[in-house]
Amino acid sequence: MTTSEEAQEQQRVDHVAAQIGERIDKTTSDYTAAHKELRNVLKNYSENTSVNWFEVDDRIETSAELQQQRALVSRLTENQNIIQDQLDTFKELQRSPYFGRIDIQDPGETTPESLYIGTASFVDDDQNFLVYDWRAPISSIYYNGVLGQVAYNTPAGDQQTDLLKKRQFLIKDGQIENMFDTNETVGDEMLQHALGEQNDATMQNIVATIQREQNDIIRDTKSDLLVVQGVAGSGKTSAILQRIAFLLYHSRRDLEADQIVLFSPNRLFSHYISDVLPSLGERNMRQVTLAEFLTQRFQGLKVQTQFERYEADQQAPVNHRLRDFRESAALMTAVKDYCHTCPADELKFTDIRFDGRVFFSKEEIRDIYEQFPDATAPADRFLRTKNALEKRLKHRIADEAKADWVRDEIDQLNDEDYHNWLGANHLGEFEQLDDEIDFIARQIVRKRLRSVDDAIYNGYFLDAYSQYTAFLKHCPLPDDVSADDWQTVIAAYQHDIEFHRLALTDAAPLLYLRDLLIGGGANHRMQHLFVDEMQDYSMAQLIYLQHAFPRAKLTLLGDSEQALFKAVESPESILKKLDSALNVKRSRLITLRRSYRSTYPITTFAKALLPDGDQIEAFNRPGDLPKVVIRYDEDTAFKALASEVSTELATSGTVAILTKSTTEAKRVYQELHGQFDLTRLTDTDRSLPKGVVVLPIYLAKGLEFDSVIAYNVSAENYPDEQMTGTLYTIASRAMHHLTLLSIGAVSPLIASGKIPQADLTIEHEFQN
Repeated sequence: MTTSEEAQEQQRVDHVAAQIGERIDKTTSDYTAAHKELRNVLKNYSENTSVNWFEVDDRIETSAELQQQRALVSRLTENQNIIQDQLDTFKELQRSPYFGRIDIQDPGETTPESLYIGTASFVDDDQNFLVYDWRAPISSIYYNGVLGQVAYNTPAGDQQTDLLKKRQFLIKDGQIENMFDTNETVGDEMLQHALGEQNDATMQNIVATIQREQNDIIRDTKSDLLVVQGVAGSGKTSAILQRIAFLLYHSRRDLEADQIVLFSPNRLFSHYISDVLPSLGERNMRQVTLAEFLTQRFQGLKVQTQFERYEADQQAPVNHRLRDFRESAALMTAVKDYCHTCPADELKFTDIRFDGRVFFSKEEIRDIYEQFPDATAPADRFLRTKNALEKRLKHRIADEAKADWVRDEIDQLNDEDYHNWLGANHLGEFEQLDDEIDFIARQIVRKRLRSVDDAIYNGYFLDAYSQYTAFLKHCPLPDDVSADDWQTVIAAYQHDIEFHRLALTDAAPLLYLRDLLIGGGANHRMQHLFVDEMQDYSMAQLIYLQHAFPRAKLTLLGDSEQALFKAVESPESILKKLDSALNVKRSRLITLRRSYRSTYPITTFAKALLPDGDQIEAFNRPGDLPKVVIRYDEDTAFKALASEVSTELATSGTVAILTKSTTEAKRVYQELHGQFDLTRLTDTDRSLPKGVVVLPIYLAKGLEFDSVIAYNVSAENYPDEQMTGTLYTIASRAMHHLTLLSIGAVSPLIASGKIPQADLTIEHEFQN
């Protein structure tokens, strides 16, 4: 790269930054005007809220005025927010206007055209594109194209062009720090810089470093099911967030951010990724953890979380054949078959009661249900039953409205209460006073019988929990599950329900049964469903999520090697199972095998733990060898741990002590919190602090730290291949430094000889 070329590129950066600066000035003026207008309307709104609510005419007039004021405030607030977003985008662009340049020459053109790629588009006053948004169709050339003839997709179809140059920039505060030409997607030099920095409290927007495979994930708009299997540190989470930003840009007329839902592994992860979409100019999608989703669906029940079950599994042996069936597609099929064939006389209808007496008996409800054809879907029969009960309730309300106690209550109303019962919408509606009084009487009775109405509306007259017991008793069992084992399942479920608890394994099939029989539970507004760490979800849970979001395209991402809650499976096997269970039209598997998070020595160690680790490609970023520290009693182990923490704090912004369980995390915290500013993280935490943190590995899913210290990787704690996924996950959280502390002999997963001693630093003695 010549000095004159660098000077020319810097001149262009200066020119673009100046243009953006002028736009910032204009937008700031627009924002000031919008804010002033909103403030004046709000002032007027507050002055109009003090009115005479006792005169009917005043109430009607004031209500209309306030509705107009509210609509105006809402519109002006939205306008102000749009201008603020534009201002934030321009300020970000001014600091770093773009990160890439492509020179192309279209067929029939005599001169090439230079296009600059950035995080957002910028057009000057003459409508010339100075910066192209990275999500624009032509920008895909930057990520996918190699020099020569290339094609890119547009709404009008594939377009051909000749890619003559691909140039990358690193621009900070308007100054080019680095630039180079490349024929690759992103040159190693750019990646080295981006990946070598200290870890931040939140994930950064790194659209400048998107790789070709990640770009395939981001721009896929055709798949109904996209499965992304990526090794630890392969950038799959970053690609998924950028996919969401791309989808919002690509379908901006039809797709809103709140029509996308992402299932995160935990609240810490939700916070960690919270800044990426706003940095790309998009609102965040909805985020929820599986625990939050299930808790919302089972109000009044304490649903076991994945983490609680993981901890419980450490204490007692697990019957994996039994659990595998309970979480299988076969069980969900059995639930569906049961619901569609269950006769009315076996449904667990219950009385609807009021004031301690039966208002609608279960026999009456069953009679209504049986009136509708057997061929009708259970949820439709249930809905018709609800409608029939509502009609009967209205007749009961009309009859009760004639009772003397109602007339007495109306006679005692003052004018204000009378008008409140009548409501603003019904003022002047009735020609006869008797009609008006009859209306108020029905309103009074309807309010008194609200609990009956709620019971009908919410379907409380069918006991889904007892119905699930009945299903379990009728469920056909596979050959490898005994009747005695299944009886323990039924007994455990009934015991938990009695104490308002629910095992995680029962949650998906129970919800499925309830929805199929009662209806509801489906969100038809969601267009895209993303599930992170999919290897920690059962097939039954994924089937239910598809049922709960029936119109959503599915994007599932994970790493089968990081399975903490079940056995490891191959990506191809996972896709085959999902294809069969979810029955989608267009499915696609994309596998990411190159790891970028950790240094070369750390990735080399981590992949050596896996049976098929040779498939993982380590990014060539140099660093220190992983360190194994072996101590033979707890006291010296904690001294060694304190020493390692002190050493790592000198060079690392975040030091994570990762443990196998919550019990271990508590023990470490008790020992060290007096020596360091230490934070113990739990599944209720929503933010990731700097400094030293201690947490069980299942809360670190998806996160990364400058330095990781694995606590007690002993043969006792990690005895066999069942713990491979856990140990691999711990090791792969480290970006720059990895230390493994063992109390006693080290795990055979490390000491088996698969890992060359030359790839480790081993320390046996405590050093003062």
